Amino acid sequence: MANVIRHSLTAEEIAALALSLAHLGAGPQSVTARRGLRHAFEHLDLDDDVIAATLTTLTTPLPTDVARRARAVANAITARLVIRIQYHDAAGRMTVRDVEPVTCLVHGEFWYLVGWCRMRRSIRAFRFDRILAVEPTDLPARAHLPQRYLPFQRRSRASRPSAA
Repeated sequence: MANVIRHSLTAEEIAALALSLAHLGAGPQSVTARRGLRHAFEHLDLDDDVIAATLTTLTTPLPTDVARRARAVANAITARLVIRIQYHDAAGRMTVRDVEPVTCLVHGEFWYLVGWCRMRRSIRAFRFDRILAVEPTDLPARAHLPQRYLPFQRRSRASRPSAA
């Protein structure tokens, strides 16, 4: 058996791998890829409920319609294009938003699109199960560094904003 070199993955690498896996479906390639992702997480303390739920979500195929939306988002990230989404928020309001997609990630039981919302003029995380439609546009999106916008990260005290 070949030797495998193991190292920790960055949050950006995990997000990219997870998004790639999201729209692979349930075929043999995706089964092998998800098993590989599970191995990459072997060093984590799975006694943490959030990490355990996140790992389960990462390694479970998305429903076909959600995977199709994930593919459209991934294509827009790669092409650096704005997408128009129909979004149903937690309060039940439906909005149509133009979003500059930055990355996608999983936290706990949910997939999120992280992007610059042109309507709110700030970074937002949109739950994939609340995104009803994704429409690509020809509008260029500005370059955003994913590591600056990844929510749910554990940050050191030094990197947290100080209270005034």
